[in-house]
Amino acid sequence: MTSSAVWVISGPSAVGKGTVCERLRSLHPEPFYSVSMTTRSPRAGEVPGKSYHFVAIDEFRSLIEGGELLEWAEVHGNYYGTPRQPVLDSVAENRPVILEIDLQGARQVKENLPEAQLIFLSPPSWEELVSRLRGRGTEDDAAMARRLETAKQELLQIDEADHVIVNVSIEETVEALVSLMSL
Repeated sequence: MTSSAVWVISGPSAVGKGTVCERLRSLHPEPFYSVSMTTRSPRAGEVPGKSYHFVAIDEFRSLIEGGELLEWAEVHGNYYGTPRQPVLDSVAENRPVILEIDLQGARQVKENLPEAQLIFLSPPSWEELVSRLRGRGTEDDAAMARRLETAKQELLQIDEADHVIVNVSIEETVEALVSLMSL
């Protein structure tokens, strides 16, 4: 891989982006793994500064206005975004960058950094995606319905990706990512 490559790992809710990226990071800590910001509350087990930077809505809006986010989106009633400067600093240092973000944010990254490579993690089936989302137990029925509707729309956009990996198992998916990124 070119040492300054920017890899964007995206896909629908509950496809396993976080789990896959966590495993990838434990095996290959060398790249810069961007930590996104969000205005939502932490879920059980999430660590501030490691899982996300949890910020107030006013602070997030100030970052948008200041142009300090590489990408941002409002998803399911919460804001999410990627701080711009740490990514640009890593690229300048020829350090590979891995971003884990939704498809809406991935599009913005491609607009800002056209050389970025979009990797779409796809579920093995719709039924498996529904099962994974239900298994998380983090959303009520209304939130789950919103996430599933968003996932349907995101799956229709799979052709926007530079690479598609079907997330059958964490091990196979991480192996495919390592091979693709030449880590």
